[in-house]
Amino acid sequence: MWMLGGVFHLEDVMTSIQITPATPSDLPAVLALLSANGLPHDGLAEHFDTALVARDGDTVVGSAALERYGAEALLRSVAVAAAQQSQGVGRQLLVAALYLARTHGIRRVYLLTTTAASYFSRYGFVPVARADVDPAVQVSAEFQGACPARAALLRLDLGG
Repeated sequence: MWMLGGVFHLEDVMTSIQITPATPSDLPAVLALLSANGLPHDGLAEHFDTALVARDGDTVVGSAALERYGAEALLRSVAVAAAQQSQGVGRQLLVAALYLARTHGIRRVYLLTTTAASYFSRYGFVPVARADVDPAVQVSAEFQGACPARAALLRLDLGG
């Protein structure tokens, strides 16, 4: 993957998909994508300035977003359209989101998931207890009930 003019290009997948910062006009498409994947909408609009989308032409086929809380962030809304799953789009969104986190000085990234703990573990995320999460992150909509209490909580330390 490489970046040119704020656009991430996937070079390991022969595709027209590009990872770009989301624009306000992308919000309805991202919300539809989240609904199709059974993911919560709560709180996303307030943090959409750090959202990314995967585009196939003009169509949003993937998303990922960060909720920043000082040097901590919550990775959320990682979703890929069914037709593009298992093609590396999710991985590229994750890489781009972590790159974005580093550029914003984020030291730790948390996420909540009910279905993808093993997927994120492949990229260095480890389980943590809710008590070990910065209180600033715990005020997010996902911690306050948008994600069920049974959701796995994972963290990735970015250092720095």
